[in-house]
Amino acid sequence: MSRRLPIDTRVLIVDPEQPDAGAIAEAARILRAGGLVAFPTETVYGLGANAMDAVALNRIYEAKERPANDPIIAHIARPEQLDELARDIPPAARHLANAFWPGALTLVLKRAPGVPENIAAGRDTVAVRMPAHPLARALLLAADVPVGAPSANTFTRPSATTAAHVLEDLDGRIDLVLDGGPTTIGVESTVLDLTGTAPVVLRPGGVLLEELQAVLPETTLAPRYLAEDSASDAPGQLLKHYSPRARVRLFTGEPAAVRARMRAEANALIAAGETPGLLLAEEDITELGAFTDREILGSERDLAAVSRRLFEALRALDRRGVDAILVRDFGREGLGAALWDRLLRAAEGQVIDTAASTPGAGFTADEG
Repeated sequence: MSRRLPIDTRVLIVDPEQPDAGAIAEAARILRAGGLVAFPTETVYGLGANAMDAVALNRIYEAKERPANDPIIAHIARPEQLDELARDIPPAARHLANAFWPGALTLVLKRAPGVPENIAAGRDTVAVRMPAHPLARALLLAADVPVGAPSANTFTRPSATTAAHVLEDLDGRIDLVLDGGPTTIGVESTVLDLTGTAPVVLRPGGVLLEELQAVLPETTLAPRYLAEDSASDAPGQLLKHYSPRARVRLFTGEPAAVRARMRAEANALIAAGETPGLLLAEEDITELGAFTDREILGSERDLAAVSRRLFEALRALDRRGVDAILVRDFGREGLGAALWDRLLRAAEGQVIDTAASTPGAGFTADEG
């Protein structure tokens, strides 16, 4: 039986580089007892439960208000734990693990017998990664069980990159938060499907497509954008995801045209009595910096900085109560692919292409 909400959520502040042994032991005890612990990884904060305990995994779905068709990533601390979770593991998986683990790469493989079905939304697969964050690794080693951990936020909200974000969404719903400071990458792991005839990136993230192709040249990028009631074989595939409360307007096209269109849209919102919020690169400030409610993500030449700030900036504009958030794309190369994916889902697939003859072109669910 899952615990009745609300519960007392405790917070332990932990040095991320030298985690306190007592705090780690307490968090590991809670995980082994079937409880929920939020903890930082290098990508975002995860909401952890024992991956081999179906009841504990159900508590994740309950706390996050996450639909049962959205799978959960299992996190491991030791390579041999992969064999506990997956079967028929292809040589490519070992090769990739040697190259990118610990790190921001999730592998989708065939699920081993005995692994709870609800970690994979009833599908015959399992998503596994080995995080690099020292606090996460210390916790996983101490718990000595694989830990299922989606992002530590309520369903469809921007992912949590600080402990404060976790508490915004999950205070009173989970047992413990390990506060290890802000995460370093800021967007989720890359999800790579190895269950087919060729490796396919289902979600771009912290490990770049170009890096994967250097190891497995046949790797392709094919994210899916599914309706909320669609079955998914990997996490992060639903069309509406990473969304603030304010509606998101995503612009793409030639930079000067995009800035002009964003300025016009912001002024139109103000004229209609609404409050626009703008997510800007440093390069946009000259033309768009006069708007009061704005967050600077960083330079378009430093997408790592933009990625670290993205979810925090979305949440910051939400806290100000803006009605709409205007943001442009950052290209599709390197980390730009991950940023595009997160912004597209935050905007629920609606894209304003300034080069299109018909404004408001959008994505449809299940379109790749």
